[in-house]
Amino acid sequence: MSTSPLTQARQLALPSREAMLMRHPAVQAFWDQNAQLFEAAWQEWQANGEHGHIGLDRSMYDPRLRNAVERSWADPSQEGEVKTEVFPNVYKAQFLDPERLKELRHFMGRVADAGIPLRPPYGIVLNRGGAMLDPRSEGYLAAPEFQKFYRDLMDHFMRPISRLLFPDVYGYDSQTFGFSIQWQAGKDTSLRPHTDASAVTLNINLNLPGEAFSGSGVRFMDRVSGKSESLSFEPGTALIHHGSVPHASEPITEGERHNLVLWLYGEGNQIPLHGAHHNTISPQERWTIPKARTDAFAPF
Repeated sequence: MSTSPLTQARQLALPSREAMLMRHPAVQAFWDQNAQLFEAAWQEWQANGEHGHIGLDRSMYDPRLRNAVERSWADPSQEGEVKTEVFPNVYKAQFLDPERLKELRHFMGRVADAGIPLRPPYGIVLNRGGAMLDPRSEGYLAAPEFQKFYRDLMDHFMRPISRLLFPDVYGYDSQTFGFSIQWQAGKDTSLRPHTDASAVTLNINLNLPGEAFSGSGVRFMDRVSGKSESLSFEPGTALIHHGSVPHASEPITEGERHNLVLWLYGEGNQIPLHGAHHNTISPQERWTIPKARTDAFAPF
């Protein structure tokens, strides 16, 4: 009797964290050689109901945001405001419904316990939790239920909202990338000031109401004024900004912080030049899905 893909995947040992951080050639070979096996294992995992039959759909979004986005897709001329500027070129919005976060976190908890090797975001210094989310990344979370939710999030929510806030990203937003992270007090300290290799970044907090943490704010720096400010997250809120805006994650001192971090950029990792002139786009152009094919480039 042949062994099922799920059983085979669970019998494999994940490469050590040290080997992954060092980008050892054997680590890349591990993901490449088992890519189809892992995709089949995630499909079997879901078919077996191990995801808890949790449905990830548009009801997960904040009702005001969801209604504004759906109205804009139906009639782009009716697009409305969905954000508040909290720092130069940094916006904050209630993205997910805090009352529905428990279901998403429960799903992600089952993913973590699935026993299928997942590649953590080892481009994030010292972070021990999380997973790669986009099919362009090896060892990504290939569960069909999650991938359907992820694709809809990127195509129908993040991209048009990004174009609304930052018109210069239009044409530099055909490619997607994403990962989840989990900052833990005593294990994950901080992330030094940096910029992202993205045209735009969306950072969504997945902490549950009442699931408090201390520290772990995101400090943004303004290139023009030299001003810096630490911004905090509430459950289901998102910070959205140009990838070129310098920022840093501050040390977490108590509890845990759970986030989805999502990027958009152009083919070959092209991003708009900071401060460059951009053409005006119409609402009808904004609320479209690019026809460009997904390339094979992954930032990390």
